[in-house]
Amino acid sequence: MESQYLVCTADDFGLALPVNEAVEEAHRHGMLTSASLMVTAPAADDAVERAKRLPSLGVGLHLTLVDGRPALPPEEIPDLVTSDGRLRLDLATLGTRIFFQPHVRHQVEREIRAQITRFLATGLKLDHIDGHHHFHQHPTIVGMLARMAKEYDIRSVRLPVEPPFYSWRAQQNRPLSRLAAWLFSPARLFGMRRRLGKAGIRCNDHVFGLHESGDMIPERLKGFLSALPPGVTEIYFHPATRPWESPDALPADYCCVEEFLAMTDPELLTLVEQASLQRGTFGGIHAV
Repeated sequence: MESQYLVCTADDFGLALPVNEAVEEAHRHGMLTSASLMVTAPAADDAVERAKRLPSLGVGLHLTLVDGRPALPPEEIPDLVTSDGRLRLDLATLGTRIFFQPHVRHQVEREIRAQITRFLATGLKLDHIDGHHHFHQHPTIVGMLARMAKEYDIRSVRLPVEPPFYSWRAQQNRPLSRLAAWLFSPARLFGMRRRLGKAGIRCNDHVFGLHESGDMIPERLKGFLSALPPGVTEIYFHPATRPWESPDALPADYCCVEEFLAMTDPELLTLVEQASLQRGTFGGIHAV
């Protein structure tokens, strides 16, 4: 039987102090192995300080090209930002413009380089790259990351593909939406894996969280842990120790505190420890 390898990742590291607190606590006393840093977020400096105290935490870049703050001055990337200087949220429109308009692609590449450079300037090792709203799966951005692999030592990237059978078996709900999402993704994700693989970049085989984003509460997490497929699986979370109010706050319907409690739940920790699987970071999958 093929082995199982599990990566548990917290997205939006650096977004706010409650997120950073949850990441540190869930790594020290829970199942969290990895975190994705938003280098332009308000609490990024605090996140970096905490990460340096946690040498076993795999810290990657949560590449933020939409719905966040840019690394470059807004006037240098006018097609990526709104009038208030924040990155746009209209993913479909922006994605189309990136594909067809060279000047927009140029701005995107400069912003990607600026965020990677800011990450590397922290002194942290780049464990992986993923994207806010999974926007990194845009084929043009995939190509950019592949070209930058050697320059920035990009070794691992999240592949946002959720296996519909295992996902449905774990949760016993939304079978049609899970199947439909998977049916529309194979060609894109196969191309993503192939292009990244040629550049020497490894990816996970599966991910859980696409249909439960912001809702990875204990009972849902227990279902996924009981139905892990063979290979490398990532489960990602949006944890926080408490709610907070800010323009950068996560959606009000996200169960961030409950997700934090799920990762530190003694019963679930026992379930993970008793399972015959490896746990680690994205960097660790190169040894699998």
